[in-house]
Amino acid sequence: MRFGLVLAEAGNGLRRNITMVISVVLVTFISLTFVGTAALLQLQIGQMKNYWYERAQVAVYLCTGLSSTASCADGEATPEQKDAIEAQLNSDTLAPYIDEFYFEDHDQAYENFQKQFEGTPAADYVTPEVLNETFWVNLVDPSQSDVLVESLAGMPGVEGVVDQRRYLDQIFDALNAASYTAIAVAAIMLVAAALLIATTIRLSAFSRRRELGIMRLVGASNRFIQTPFVLEGVFAGLIGSLLAGGAVVAIVHFFVQGYLADNLSFTFVDVGDALLVVPLLVVVGVLLAAVSAGIAITRYLRV
Repeated sequence: MRFGLVLAEAGNGLRRNITMVISVVLVTFISLTFVGTAALLQLQIGQMKNYWYERAQVAVYLCTGLSSTASCADGEATPEQKDAIEAQLNSDTLAPYIDEFYFEDHDQAYENFQKQFEGTPAADYVTPEVLNETFWVNLVDPSQSDVLVESLAGMPGVEGVVDQRRYLDQIFDALNAASYTAIAVAAIMLVAAALLIATTIRLSAFSRRRELGIMRLVGASNRFIQTPFVLEGVFAGLIGSLLAGGAVVAIVHFFVQGYLADNLSFTFVDVGDALLVVPLLVVVGVLLAAVSAGIAITRYLRV
């Protein structure tokens, strides 16, 4: 096979169908940008889970004078009950699961509440006595919080044991739903790109049907005829995927590492993570174009 002639045919096809090639590039660019964004969003969710789950604590809320649970029938937790709870936290049963813990009394809870809700009506009406004294517990493995809940829930003086991860799970469920939506949109866009590439190749072949007929008459093989059309699709897919990769890197650099990182305190995906996604986008774009173009021209030549 004369590769120079094949490349020349592919170049002629690109020049003749420049508007359709541009449309393929744009659709590939948009669809692969969705793919890259969805991949980075999943990576970001994983990093956020690690960041927040490591900082999630188990709160052992002690009874106040307003508590109504059965374990608080005697009113506010007594010093003896507090000592019993602390002894349970230091026991051989729970100590292997606990990294550290500390006690927060009414005044400390009130001070933290005022800082958190400063300027809101709630800050003016809450008094220290209505806020729970709390043992805040950091676990070695946050996923083992059930051990702590089973050991302390129901003890005299304990109003409730709350794993903060349950609040995080709701947030991450919403983020995962957004990520899956982005993946679904990206899949639809990839299907649209594949169909557009196939249509473009068939139209290109139809516009050159006389040349193809002559090539068949002089004995050109199907492979020789098909290769320029496949290269046209691969070229358009490559350009679209490179543009998508550039867009993903730009989003991470200017928006994520720029705006978000300046306004939020936890870690984000960086340009290095985005650069890892770029080869994936290029491979997907080239393969998508090659397969779509190959199927389209093969079916056309069989007609």
